[in-house]
Amino acid sequence: MRKIYDRLMTLVLCLFALLLVAVIGAVAVYLIRNGAEALSWEFLSEPPKDGMLAGGILTPLVGTMQLVLVSMGVALPVGIMTGLYFAEYAKDTWIVRLMRISIRSLAGVPSVIFGLFGLSLFVVFMQFGSCLLSAGLTLACLSLPLVVTVAEQAFLAVPQDYRDASYALGATKYQTIIKVVLPSAASTIITGAILAVGRVAGETAPIMFTGAAYFAPEIAKSVFSQVMALPYHIYVLATSATDPEAAAPIEYGAILVLIGLVMGTSAVGVIARARLAERNGR
Repeated sequence: MRKIYDRLMTLVLCLFALLLVAVIGAVAVYLIRNGAEALSWEFLSEPPKDGMLAGGILTPLVGTMQLVLVSMGVALPVGIMTGLYFAEYAKDTWIVRLMRISIRSLAGVPSVIFGLFGLSLFVVFMQFGSCLLSAGLTLACLSLPLVVTVAEQAFLAVPQDYRDASYALGATKYQTIIKVVLPSAASTIITGAILAVGRVAGETAPIMFTGAAYFAPEIAKSVFSQVMALPYHIYVLATSATDPEAAAPIEYGAILVLIGLVMGTSAVGVIARARLAERNGR
C-alpha cells in the first residue's frame, strides 16, 4: 500500500507540474504569436509616436530600468542592513518580534496601498511631486519586506562554526561579518534581490500614483522628472488606446520585452548566485 500510495502521489504531482508547464507554454505561445511581429531594433530604439500607436518603446524601457535602479539602490542597502541587525544584533524581545511580524505582514499588503502611501508621503507630504524619485522610493518600500526577510534568513543560515572560527583567530564581530558572514550569505541575498527586481519591474499600481507619465517625449534626465514605464505603458495601450487594433502589436511586443527584461535579469542573478555558491562551497 505504501508503494502504491507513493506512486499515486508522484503521478499526481507530475500531472500538476505538466499542467503548470502547459499553461505557461500556452501563454508564451499566445504572446509570441501576437507580439513577435513588432519586435525589431527600431521598436527598441525609438520612442512612442503618433499617440503611442507607432514608433517603439525606448522611453518606457529606459524608464523601467531607471525605476529599478532607484528602488533597488534604496531597498537593497536598507533591507540587507535591517536583516543583518535582526540576525546578528537584535535580542529576542517583544519589540523585535513585533517588528518581524510587521515586516512579514507588509509583504502581503496589496501594491495599490503602497501606491497611495507613496502618493501621501513622497508626492504630497515631502513635496517631491510626481516624479522618478517618488515612484522609485514607493517601489523600494514595496520590495523592502522581501529583501529584509531573505537577508535575515540568509545570515541565519550561515553556520555558527564559521563565526566561532573567525573569533578564535582574533577577528572582531565587525570583521567576522564583513569577511565571513556576508560572503557566505551573498548567494541567497542575490536570490532575494532577483525576486525583488522582478516584482518592481512589473508593478503598475504604485507608479501610476507617484511618477509614471501617460506620455513623455524624452527619457527622464532628473530624478524629479516624470518617467514612462513598461507596465504602465502596457496598461495605457490596453485601456486607453484610440485605435486598439493598431495598438495591439505594440502592446504585446512591450509585454514580450518586459518578460525578457525580467528573465534576463533573473538569468544573470542565477549565474552570479551559482558562482558565489561554488566559490563558497555551498
